[in-house]
Amino acid sequence: MHDENITQGVKCVVNTCHYYKNGDLCTAGKIEIQPRNASSSEETDCGTFKPNNMK
Repeated sequence: MHDENITQGVKCVVNTCHYYKNGDLCTAGKIEIQPRNASSSEETDCGTFKPNNMK
């Protein structure tokens, strides 16, 4: 079950993530963006992503 606390200010459209909630919301307690030396948004990804095995 998802933690119902919404991470304020975070928009997530990855509906296959365990922390995704309808309305493009994120329920993760914290997020990690990686890698450290990225030079553009295209080079980054969410290290917090966890596949939603409920589907």
